[in-house]
Amino acid sequence: MSQVTDTPPEVEQMIREKIMARSGEERFIMGALMFDSAREMIKASLPRGLSETEQRRLLFERIYGKELIVGK
Repeated sequence: MSQVTDTPPEVEQMIREKIMARSGEERFIMGALMFDSAREMIKASLPRGLSETEQRRLLFERIYGKELIVGK
């Protein structure tokens, strides 16, 4: 699948260089913070009144694109 972007290649390269200039620890923290933000946005989009279990199941499905199957 090709990615649609309106960002010029030289700008993408500049951003990549700035990110890669950071330490591994800083890049890891950036990724973890982005994941946390995405998770909060997904949680905010879920229907109100769901049980904690149902919230977690739907959150898993939206993040990983797969149904969570719990022991049968």
